[in-house]
Amino acid sequence: MPELPEVEVTRLGLAPLIHGKVYDVQVRNYSLRWPVNPNLKKILHSQELISLNRRGKYLLAGFSNGFLIMHLGMSGRISVVSEKKIPMKHDHIDICFNIGGTKKILRFNDTRRFGAMIWTDKNPLGHKLISALGPEPLSDEFNVNYLFEKVKRKKQPIKSTIMDSHIVVGVGNIYASESLFLAAIRPQRQSQKIKKKEIKVLVDSIKAVIQKAIERGGSTLNDFYSVNGQSGYFQNEHNVYARENECCVNCDEKIYLLKIGQRSSFYCKRCQV
Repeated sequence: MPELPEVEVTRLGLAPLIHGKVYDVQVRNYSLRWPVNPNLKKILHSQELISLNRRGKYLLAGFSNGFLIMHLGMSGRISVVSEKKIPMKHDHIDICFNIGGTKKILRFNDTRRFGAMIWTDKNPLGHKLISALGPEPLSDEFNVNYLFEKVKRKKQPIKSTIMDSHIVVGVGNIYASESLFLAAIRPQRQSQKIKKKEIKVLVDSIKAVIQKAIERGGSTLNDFYSVNGQSGYFQNEHNVYARENECCVNCDEKIYLLKIGQRSSFYCKRCQV
């Protein structure tokens, strides 16, 4: 599943479409996680793309008359292609732009159809999918005092806590495992028993891992590629994720696999306490 770094890489790749005007919309399959607005073609016709922002794993495309909320789901991809490129089987939506005489297509592909394109004419930050989200991990709001207040009454594993989008957005399975390794904290430790000085290290680790992943173009494991079709390469720098039984990068201990909340968690018993 694309996590925050992959969504941010997608947003950055779509930036050249800003100020382009929509001249056509083709919806081949309306049945995504939430049904696509049947009037989307009419709504977007001749509208200018004014802004591209992100909130958590949601892309917020601002047009003259409203916003398109986009989510990649489990296997979604957004690419920018020429108008001559023939759509493939799972290319469900094309939004066609004219950018100063150059025609480009924003193409939404989603094999499993858990993604979404939701139209709203209201402030998207107030949408029910977005309004209750926690702070961005790279924001000043996400700091040691904030996270310590959130964890001190929670008995669940710390990995589950930092993956809760109501506490902090965008820290999915990959980056939770990597951040906990960098912070030297075992993923199964009870949240409320972690000391404040450890929380400080964890906050710094989450910020560092997320920022580095964005700079490396995200992690390409199964489905994620940038809008230009390029793979990310942060997966080449994973210290623990998907490295079960391999040697720890810091010591000779092997990497262990543990299930937490039905998700695979990877850690080193020697480096993480």
